[in-house]
Amino acid sequence: MRGSILYYNISEQDIYLFHQGTNYRSHKILGCHQIEWDGAQGFRFAVWAPNADRVLVVGDFNHWDGDQHSLERITNEGLWVGFFKDIPAGSAYKYKIISSNEQLPLKADPYATESELRPATASLATANSTYEWQDEQWQVDRKVYNPHQSPISIYEVHLGSWKTKELGEYFTYRELADELIPYVKSLGFTHIELLPLSEHPFDLSWGYQTTGYFSVTSRYGTPDEFKYFVDQCHQQHIGVIMDWVPGHFCKDDFALRRFDGRPLYEYADPKKAEKKAWGTLTFDFGRPEVQSFLISNALFWLEEYRIDGIRVDAVASMLHLNFDRPDGEEKIYNTFGGEENLEAYAFIRKLNEVVFSFKPSTLMMAEDSSDLPLVTAPTYSGGLGFNFKWNMGWMNDMLKYMKKEPVHRKWHHNLLTFSFMYTHSENFLLPLSHDEVVHGKKSLLDKMPGDQWQQFANLRLLYGYMMAHPGKKLLFMGGELGQYAEWKDKEQLDWHLLNYPLHHGIYTYVGALNQFYQDHPQLFEFDHDHRGFEWVDPHNIDQSIVAFRRKGEQTDDDLIIICNFTPVTYYDYKVGVPVPGKYKEIFNSDRAAFGGSGVTSDADHFSFPEKWHGLPQHIKIKVPPLAIAVFHQDNSILEEDIDWKKL
Repeated sequence: MRGSILYYNISEQDIYLFHQGTNYRSHKILGCHQIEWDGAQGFRFAVWAPNADRVLVVGDFNHWDGDQHSLERITNEGLWVGFFKDIPAGSAYKYKIISSNEQLPLKADPYATESELRPATASLATANSTYEWQDEQWQVDRKVYNPHQSPISIYEVHLGSWKTKELGEYFTYRELADELIPYVKSLGFTHIELLPLSEHPFDLSWGYQTTGYFSVTSRYGTPDEFKYFVDQCHQQHIGVIMDWVPGHFCKDDFALRRFDGRPLYEYADPKKAEKKAWGTLTFDFGRPEVQSFLISNALFWLEEYRIDGIRVDAVASMLHLNFDRPDGEEKIYNTFGGEENLEAYAFIRKLNEVVFSFKPSTLMMAEDSSDLPLVTAPTYSGGLGFNFKWNMGWMNDMLKYMKKEPVHRKWHHNLLTFSFMYTHSENFLLPLSHDEVVHGKKSLLDKMPGDQWQQFANLRLLYGYMMAHPGKKLLFMGGELGQYAEWKDKEQLDWHLLNYPLHHGIYTYVGALNQFYQDHPQLFEFDHDHRGFEWVDPHNIDQSIVAFRRKGEQTDDDLIIICNFTPVTYYDYKVGVPVPGKYKEIFNSDRAAFGGSGVTSDADHFSFPEKWHGLPQHIKIKVPPLAIAVFHQDNSILEEDIDWKKL
């Protein structure tokens, strides 16, 4: 009977499922684990290396020789296991793999949960964690959490360059818990998204070229210290999302490349394996053991570190066989003659099905730059099964539009409105991410046209329009400071900017905008439902003004939103409203507290019984320059009720 045989606490069933591609917690059997066996404490090592003739564990404990720490091959498919009582906790180790009379470079453990600080590359034999979580209430709340009808405003962070110590040293995970979490909380963000945390050798890859998929990077501390960081986030009601990179991996000799002398984790066909534009290798998504490895890795981060979501990087590169293939290079095709990577399609569907079966409240976000449909549709209806997709089309169109001089924007009005043709086709997130402020693309502020005042006004308008547009929200760190310089990944943010009024105004504005967003369910309850949005006027091309309504579950409680993309102030501007009554301006990005010119409409606005914009009533308002203004019939929540000093 399967499961009756044990290899140092590894059952035959565990092994069978691993080789079938269905052991979704393969990290519990492979890698290095502190266990008790036959009455003794020690470390069990298990590694998959089907092309190896011998596998040895080497480290300082055996002078990097390993003859006395040889593993036993226990399956024809190449699983090697050993148990040793004489290896101290914390020891650095690697695998010495001998294949076809060839000694390969020493290999780090693919399943290691801790690694040496770069530039060292060995894995660490880590003792069992004794960390005690304190986030019980967060876990209880997550069981009834509906992300689609909840506010999600994400602060995207690269931990190494958010803030550094006086001499440029990194803050540890514990220190970041004291520094970063209160900051994010004060600005009203609901989630922190962290650039890849898996171990990586090259700082300038930002974690996107991984070598240790189960190792939280040692740059900022230990696994338990990262658990503390996540725990503290949860206790402050902040979710944690991690960028995850299953599409490719580093070519470094000590890692997964030709792990046992032949292609193992990567495709054997170099045309499919090579990502030449990135200098990396593609996982063999059709290989069962690779499926066990990657799906287990996703669950590992969700369960071991209790993170709340995974942003899957570069989905398009996984799904398309010829993605970024250099011009002139021979294309490759699947068995049906298409350019789709059918194995990757199947893997992604399987990944999402498994994640949601174990962790139903997880945020599974696809960073997909293609126009592929049904990315957030369930797998049973032909979709990929994610629950959110980054809206790269909105981001590209909006930044292209905002770069235009206001006098020219009327000729590009379609860039402003086109996203509403498809905004409810997927469950979208609107990203203003790190990718838009590097490699000479300029910072968000520096993309804006006009003099200094207009640049800041444009930036406030961009953020306000993002918050009012259907979809969840993401802003990369530094955007709240109005940095002129694009992201400098070796230096901290330009914190000194907070000493300048216009920059401090942006900081105040981002906090106020997040608070306003969370206080008004109309802005998030029907993000992914056509009932949540209705145009008032999308056609005012000459003045570059749009007006629309955002609706929530409570009827007759619409927000009327007006966005003016020119620096002209308009008086007695007529805007259609759905019901008669008294309307109040409850938010305005042109307020002096935000660095604006102070063109506000503080007086009550009584509707006129005359049809306008196809609605039965209208109000006459003062439209501020390069600004967003929000009106509401219900006066119970007024902008002056917000305590700006707390922001």
